[in-house]
Amino acid sequence: MNHFRVGQPYFPPKTNHAAKATTQTAPGNNALFQQYLTESIGAATKTEPLSFSQHAVNRLQERGITLERQQMERLESAVQKAAAKGARESLVMMDNVAYVVSIVNRKIITAVDDGSMKDNVFTNIDSAIFV
Repeated sequence: MNHFRVGQPYFPPKTNHAAKATTQTAPGNNALFQQYLTESIGAATKTEPLSFSQHAVNRLQERGITLERQQMERLESAVQKAAAKGARESLVMMDNVAYVVSIVNRKIITAVDDGSMKDNVFTNIDSAIFV
């Protein structure tokens, strides 16, 4: 038992972490982990199409913003790049329009055109992409 005196620091007994680190796994576990990892990466690379929140749809209509197929492809590419970097919520700037996108949900949350962008503050984003 460790005793300590008042006024002196107490240091807990040291554990042998090296002994724990050398524990071997069964040969079959490595193959199972590799399979799990491969399946997880495959699932992560499958992409669903971008969707729009109702708020985004309303803002697009109010502001007269239309998206052509080529622009949607550029947005898709930006979302894929952001996802690859681990982004969760991104600001995507494209053709003088700012889109706030949930990368995790693959959903466009809102859109702000150049004329409405003045004095706007974008919050709850962890990345910005300029397309």
